[in-house]
Amino acid sequence: MIGSRIGHRLDPYLDYVLKRVLGQRGNPDLFTFLGLLATLVASFFVLRESWGMAGLAIILSGIFDLFDGAVARNRDRVTTFGGFFDSVSDRYSDLLLLLAFLVHYLRKGDSDLVILTALVSIGTALVPYTKARAEAIQVPCNIGLMERAERIILLTAGTLFGWMRPILWILAILTHFTALQRIYYVWKKLKNEG
Repeated sequence: MIGSRIGHRLDPYLDYVLKRVLGQRGNPDLFTFLGLLATLVASFFVLRESWGMAGLAIILSGIFDLFDGAVARNRDRVTTFGGFFDSVSDRYSDLLLLLAFLVHYLRKGDSDLVILTALVSIGTALVPYTKARAEAIQVPCNIGLMERAERIILLTAGTLFGWMRPILWILAILTHFTALQRIYYVWKKLKNEG
């Protein structure tokens, strides 16, 4: 929702910052990799219960995620592999971070939050999967409330402010709502065309 509303409007500003720091250099695949690395660092801090550091690392991973697209689009470096690598890295990032939360709650013996985190993981995987499957059958599917940007913002807030239980409930409900919303959208679109 945030991504579709803002779109690529931040690209010129992000590109300006990058030009000031890196000049014309900048590899979008490197930013994608750094985003994944930042998520691994965030996961490490979750396991260490260093919540503030985990939140900052999640923010950093989100910034790298913005930079990879901006560099690719503004410097004519959009490639098929780059899009594929970005998408796969995002899935690894999403699920490794949630795995860290799951392990944390498992260690604490909080079975309710283990189950809740597992439900969030399923919903988080299904949101991009429903979009990818829709696009594979030629149905553009950019609708949905709980896309990656929203999930990153919520997880950041949860770690920084100690709101993980309510954040996980919100994610569990809204990721599955988004997946079901996309399923209904595709069904309706194909029914109307047929």
